[in-house]
This record gives sequence, C-alpha cells and structure tokens, in this order.
Amino acid sequence: MGLKSWKMEGTVFTPCLEGMKHVKSEQGEMLTMPFLDLCKTLFPVLDKFGAAMTIVKSDISGNITRLEKNYLSDPDKYKYLYTIVQGEIESGTAKGSSSCTNGLLWLTRAMDFLVELCRNLVAHQDWSMSQACGDSYQKTLKKWHGWFASSTSSMGLKLAPDRKKFMEVTAGSGDINADMERFFSEFGPLLQENHKFLASVGMDDMKAA
Repeated sequence: MGLKSWKMEGTVFTPCLEGMKHVKSEQGEMLTMPFLDLCKTLFPVLDKFGAAMTIVKSDISGNITRLEKNYLSDPDKYKYLYTIVQGEIESGTAKGSSSCTNGLLWLTRAMDFLVELCRNLVAHQDWSMSQACGDSYQKTLKKWHGWFASSTSSMGLKLAPDRKKFMEVTAGSGDINADMERFFSEFGPLLQENHKFLASVGMDDMKAA
C-alpha cells in the first residue's frame, strides 16, 4: 500500500457510481432503500463543499430520514419508492409540507442541483466554483424557492470552496472529471424518472412556502 494507503480508493463519487447499479428491480422499478442509500453516498461530496452546502445537506438529510421512516414502517409495502407517494395520494395527504411526496420532490430537486453542478464543472473548466454553483442553482432550485429560501441559498453558495482545491480533495486515486461525467449522465436520467412519475400524479410543481 505504501503512501497510497491514506488516499481514498477511486474518487468521492465511486460509491455513488456503484450504488446506481442496484437502484432498480429487475422489472425496472425504483427501489426505496437503494435509492435513499444512493443519495446518502453523496454526503461526502457535499462535505467537501464545507459551509456552502450546509443548508442543502441538512435539507437532503431531513428528506431522506422522512422517506426512510415511512419505508421502515412497512418495508414490504413500501419496497418500491413510488408506492409511498401513491399511498399518500389515496389518503389525501400528498400535498402536505411534511409529506413523503414533498420529501421525494425536494430530495430529487436537490440531487438535480448536484447533477447540474457536476455538469458545469466538467463543461466549463474556466468557471470558478461559485460561478458553477450559482448557475446550477438558477437552473434547478431557484424557481421553486420563495424569497427567503432563495436569498439564504444564494448567501450560502457564496461560501463555495476554491475549485482547484475541491477537485484535488475529491479525486482520491481516480479520475475526478471522468467520474463526475458518469455521475451526471447516469444519475440525471434516474432523477428524470422521479420527476416524470411525480408529474403524472400532479405533484412535480409544488413550490416552497
């Protein structure tokens, strides 16, 4: 092992790229816990952003916990992610701010932001981190945020780390640009499936209060 022993194997995205292989059933249905576990693999990525992603990470964590709690109440019943939403629609609770439907929607939107950020970092090598973050926020979360959430998020993103330093600490022993490209090209379509399902039940356009 030598000097390499302290270096992470692969990049910070390696666990996520691995997790994406197990997120669907053989029939192609999104599985609840593998999807939530997949989102959790991105916490180390968010940690590398430091204070800039504190609010985003807290939001993601809260939504994962909400969905996980529901799943654990009846793992057989809620094996598939979308059955949680369907159950809430039938009971008339899907539109509540503390619903799992709302949780899945905001979790998916936060992941959209990360996907767009990685796309920006790969496509625009000359952009600063705050520029990449700002553009990603405009394209994904901003239109769904009210004034308060929008101004709080914009302030947080101004704390984005130096781009070169971020790329170094996330690279480990792997190729960070190649892994980020795989991340956004493979994870993006999974998130679009969530949006497509949520849109089919009229739940993809809820805004923050």
